[in-house]
Amino acid sequence: MTEEPRRALVASPTQAARAAEERLRASYDFVPVDQADMIIALGGDGFMLQTLHSMLEGRRIVPIFGMNLGTVGFLMNEWRLERLEQRLEKAKSFKVNPLRMTVDTVDGERFSIPAINEVSLLRETRQTAKLEVQVNGRPVLPELVCDGVLVATPAGSTAYNLSAHGPILPLGSALVALTPISPFRPRRWRGAILPENTAIRFTVLDPVKRPVSAVADQREVRDVAQVDVGIDRATPLTLLFDPEHTLDDRIAAEQFIA
Repeated sequence: MTEEPRRALVASPTQAARAAEERLRASYDFVPVDQADMIIALGGDGFMLQTLHSMLEGRRIVPIFGMNLGTVGFLMNEWRLERLEQRLEKAKSFKVNPLRMTVDTVDGERFSIPAINEVSLLRETRQTAKLEVQVNGRPVLPELVCDGVLVATPAGSTAYNLSAHGPILPLGSALVALTPISPFRPRRWRGAILPENTAIRFTVLDPVKRPVSAVADQREVRDVAQVDVGIDRATPLTLLFDPEHTLDDRIAAEQFIA
């Protein structure tokens, strides 16, 4: 006889999410997060990213099924109280490999931070950033003058990357998007699509006069000198979706929204 999976329930601090949490706890049994085989998250995309990052930091990764009680809810399923057991049994799973950025600051500090959606470099002052871009150890842009630049996963390609006019990447495409943010020079460069195993390095050419920050999803490091970005295959994440509204369908549909 198959043992019933142990499920934990987490919710964002919003009033709607807390109210939904109370209703679910009154209808179903849940265990603490550190004992769970699966997590149900109530909130928006931002809360989903927080939950995923908490798992990465704790090094205990289990599948997660999100229900939208936020704004966009791109990474979430529809909120419904009824038939939760049946939905979880039929849910379709998607593996997502996060990015990992390794940052060296001007002061000599080093940070290693994961990102599910994107890693972005952003100018800190009114002056544009000047960056050298290397791909697999080869300089491809000796000087990129811009407001910033980002590297996005397929799961994150419809977020900040799309707003910066980057490409939408199908889930499972094994690609990443390298997208400039308001590029000034080279004037005609609009970005690149690269294999996900590509090693990307950004070197800040004038980090004191033109300071740059590096952001992995929601975590920022300021005054950076060099940033290495690559896919982290050691910690794949599993997202669960209702069969009628899966993540790959949503990403494909985004290409036809006017």
